Amino acid sequence: MVTGGARGIGAAIARHAVDQGASVAVLDLLEDRGRATATELDGLFVRVDLADCAGTAAAMATAIAGLGGIDVLVNAAGVLRLGPLLDTTPADWDAVFAVNTRAMLITMQAAATAMIAAGTGGRIVNLASMAAKDGGANEGAYAASKAAVLALTRAAALEWGCHSIRVNAICPGYVLTEMGAATRTDDDVAAWTARSPLGRLASPDDVANVACFLASDEASYLTGEAVNVTGGMMTH
Repeated sequence: MVTGGARGIGAAIARHAVDQGASVAVLDLLEDRGRATATELDGLFVRVDLADCAGTAAAMATAIAGLGGIDVLVNAAGVLRLGPLLDTTPADWDAVFAVNTRAMLITMQAAATAMIAAGTGGRIVNLASMAAKDGGANEGAYAASKAAVLALTRAAALEWGCHSIRVNAICPGYVLTEMGAATRTDDDVAAWTARSPLGRLASPDDVANVACFLASDEASYLTGEAVNVTGGMMTH
């Protein structure tokens, strides 16, 4: 199950999962794009507004029932609001946290409850950000929400490991997706690229490969981790 799976990193993760034999449910607010991605993957689409707590819980129940259970949850949905801290309003803060952090708690609770009931364990992968560790001027609410994702991931790993549920996070660096496209410039892209020893920015597939690894049996002894996918921009 992939939240934010209609496009970008989420869609790439869904495609890689299907290539590896998974049946996928795509949860997203973007109905046309979400249905198109799910149809392409012979999967299930469930529309959800992750800012709506009750709606998120209901969407999870629908998706779990539609799949006949859940083995893997990938929380890839997120929102980005840019602006100086002095201009960040409580409403801005709450809107970012509602989707980036609070909704993740609800989806994780639903998935873990189903996994525990099935007795077969499971894997949860949460998309955080390099900003969770590196901070970020003019993205204070976003960076704080992603740092909270890391704390939530560690807490879940500690609580649910006894049920054979592994919970890890990914901290991508700069990925050229539709999120943020309206605010970035060619100069921004050049400056970001120069920060990587590899001399390039990430593609959605770079992140999807790591997500699918963390969801696989090959990562069976990894939990509570926050894996950097930054092309060397961050090495701790």
